[in-house]
Amino acid sequence: MNKKIKDIEVPGIRVFSNKVALYPDGINLTIGEPDFPTPHKIKQAGIAAITNDLTSYSHNAGLIELRKEVSSFFEDTYHFHYDPEKEIVITNGASSGIDAIFRSILTEGDEVILPVPIYSGYEPVIRLSGAKAVYLDTTKTDFLPDPAQLESLLSNKTKAIVLNYPSNPTGAVINKELMDRLVNVLKKHEIFIISDEIYSENTYEGIHVSFGSYAEIRNQLFVVHGLSKSHSMTGWRLGFVMGPENVMNQILKAHLSNSICASLPSQYAAIEALSNCRDAPNEMNKAYVKRRNYVYERLMDMGLSLAEPKGAFYAFPSIESTGLTSYEFAIKLLENKHVAVVPGSAFTHYGEGFIRISYANSLDNLVKAMDRIEDFLKNLPS
Repeated sequence: MNKKIKDIEVPGIRVFSNKVALYPDGINLTIGEPDFPTPHKIKQAGIAAITNDLTSYSHNAGLIELRKEVSSFFEDTYHFHYDPEKEIVITNGASSGIDAIFRSILTEGDEVILPVPIYSGYEPVIRLSGAKAVYLDTTKTDFLPDPAQLESLLSNKTKAIVLNYPSNPTGAVINKELMDRLVNVLKKHEIFIISDEIYSENTYEGIHVSFGSYAEIRNQLFVVHGLSKSHSMTGWRLGFVMGPENVMNQILKAHLSNSICASLPSQYAAIEALSNCRDAPNEMNKAYVKRRNYVYERLMDMGLSLAEPKGAFYAFPSIESTGLTSYEFAIKLLENKHVAVVPGSAFTHYGEGFIRISYANSLDNLVKAMDRIEDFLKNLPS
């Protein structure tokens, strides 16, 4: 077996998600998946595609009708334009798009900067491509990348930086002032920028600002997005990558070599999502904000410090005061109170001392889970 794949471990998110299934009364706060059903009109569009035998291959880049809807959505919502014929590729979820980008741009010995703590899905693909992750520590800057620190990490080996905001696992959001400063650094260097904005529609305060709105980094930038989080379509596996024409034809080759094209019924469902269900995220966000406020207040009352999440649907409290490692905390909480959270160490060692809680769960379950966590903390040996 390839040593690179043997060295990759199953993500901590999945480890604890699998473990909680052993407890009939277990509460799973690990998975970043909306607990809402896919909106009815979107489901009907998928069903109609199957009924009408629209189940063949599409163009490798995806249906042109869908690519036009993607282009229109971003132009209307975030005020930048990508050519649907030459600059957009429809992928099997955002993860597939990220994989296609890394396999296209990375060579042995390259470096990719990751602001950490960060989602665990990036580094394995970087390593499989023969490249190395370089960590930008955000734990002392409110989980946001510091421009000066970023510039200090850039070298002649740097091929790309990944920016995932709103953030998984912290819920942090980059405001325009900080984004302006980051762009001023990035535009001076010949590196790729991969902006994973899968949670952009789950921004709770203010308006999401996209790196795609900066013309000066256009030739360096890939914008990665999808419908998994915004429209509760995780299992439909529908994402998209946008980038400059001269490199998107290379991304398309990596994508089609891996999967030929995205599922056709899912593409027709996505057309409905982007054309007639743009308000779906707003309805879900009303519930997320209530849940966020409840979880945030309960955790603070328990004496756990955390930054208030501004987007996505995660809380990332510090558990350093307990004296336990994040893994010890998570396993003891699961075994004693049947609540599954993700140890912060799953998001690189910079996440040690934290846990990630997904509040994409019913308020009833969150109330029970917070009660159990509070009881767990009260009964920890001093």
